[in-house]
Amino acid sequence: MANVALQLGIVVGYLLLALGVGLVAYRLTERSAEDYYLANRTIGTVVLLFTTFATLLSAFTFFGGPNLAFAAGPEWILVMGLMDGVIFGILWYVMGYKQWLIGREYGYVTVGEMLGDRFDSRALRGLVAGISLFWLLEYVMLQQVGAGRALESLTEGAIPYWAGATLITAFMIGYVVLAGMRGVAWTDTLQGVFMLVLVWVALAWIAVSAGGPGELTAAMGEVNPEFLSLGGGLYSPQYMLSMAIAIGFGVAMFPQINQRFFVARSERVLKRSLALWPLLVILLFVPAFILGAWATGLGVTPNARGNILPPLLNAYTPTWFAALVVAGAMAAMMSSSDSMLLSGSSYLTRDLYRPFVDPDASDRREDLVARLAVVAFALIALAMSLGTNLTLIEIGATAFKGYAQLTLPVLVALYWRGTTRAGMLAGVGISQAFYLLATFTDPVPATYGGWQAGLIGMGIGLVVTVGVSLVTRAAPEENADRFVTPESTDAD
Repeated sequence: MANVALQLGIVVGYLLLALGVGLVAYRLTERSAEDYYLANRTIGTVVLLFTTFATLLSAFTFFGGPNLAFAAGPEWILVMGLMDGVIFGILWYVMGYKQWLIGREYGYVTVGEMLGDRFDSRALRGLVAGISLFWLLEYVMLQQVGAGRALESLTEGAIPYWAGATLITAFMIGYVVLAGMRGVAWTDTLQGVFMLVLVWVALAWIAVSAGGPGELTAAMGEVNPEFLSLGGGLYSPQYMLSMAIAIGFGVAMFPQINQRFFVARSERVLKRSLALWPLLVILLFVPAFILGAWATGLGVTPNARGNILPPLLNAYTPTWFAALVVAGAMAAMMSSSDSMLLSGSSYLTRDLYRPFVDPDASDRREDLVARLAVVAFALIALAMSLGTNLTLIEIGATAFKGYAQLTLPVLVALYWRGTTRAGMLAGVGISQAFYLLATFTDPVPATYGGWQAGLIGMGIGLVVTVGVSLVTRAAPEENADRFVTPESTDAD
């Protein structure tokens, strides 16, 4: 019982610290929608880098990553770490820099608002927002599932799953409602540094406790010889490439990530952050995946929820340190969910409430609706999380590939003046419909010659967007010049 009290005290202590940071940020936040959503576009290099890093790397990384490496081998570091880090780093520049220029010029808060204005289309704005919110709800649910399972495993059932999921939801609601983007960015920076340090200390601690890296790798090879050779795991190259590409492109359209394209203080801040991004991704994925792969040679087995990291920590580290690492994992989950809730509320208010319900809403009214939306969104996701048996990898990969269907049509719109409203509606709608049918129904196959439907859907979206645009004519009110922006001359 004393161990449970210590573990819970460490986790709750960390959550209270994060809430304290949010309260400080609340005192500095203006009561305007732009400050609540984007911190008045004043985020600097370190905070932008770490808020993006912490926002993206969540329960999918901390628990799903080791679970995947335990089952399929350490080569997934190449897919989830190196390839996705580089792919998103490139997209950060290609999409993010262009969006930053346009957002600064016209004051956009969401990608739906930007596209709706460019094509003079409430339907497109609502479609992009609806798709984004659909997949966002699933990914918020992933964090709550991860938190509930983590605390249940750490305390060996003393804290039930529902209580852990509810605890993290309550804290997230508290500081997101209070602090907005400024508080989220500050807590993300704290959480990003915290989880990065802890996962490397965990790797070193287990390596020393279990005989060193060489012995651990040798033991892994004895149990799973295929883990020592590239391509020797459970999955085909087509599957792995499909996942890497779809996840890398999907990240760029995650609302909480895409919205960060608008918040940088300057061009230099944006470019510094994107240059450092791949390094940070590798620094987190390498230890997380190695721990899962090493566990195969140690005789450690996943817990009842299918997670390998908590049993590994309980076996080779002290109780207090295992609790710290789980607190770090919960930091990862909170730093994803807080940003998702904030972005979800902005999509709901800016792209659905304002254009379809109350076009004349004041900034203060929109700010209030946004904060109420955070509460509603979090509670809906919590209810969903209490009724799911899906693994973290299944939940996360499905959402990533859903967002990937949006990326290529948006890229075409950003760079090709010939893109039309009809082309965008068709490209976004048809690719999303194909992916939904392939994911949730039997008649549409989920794979094509080993290639995942998520990747095929991306190709469909690109072809349809370009093809329909070529055979349709832009209406006079479509603002083709809106995406032609002057180059930045910011010094910093």
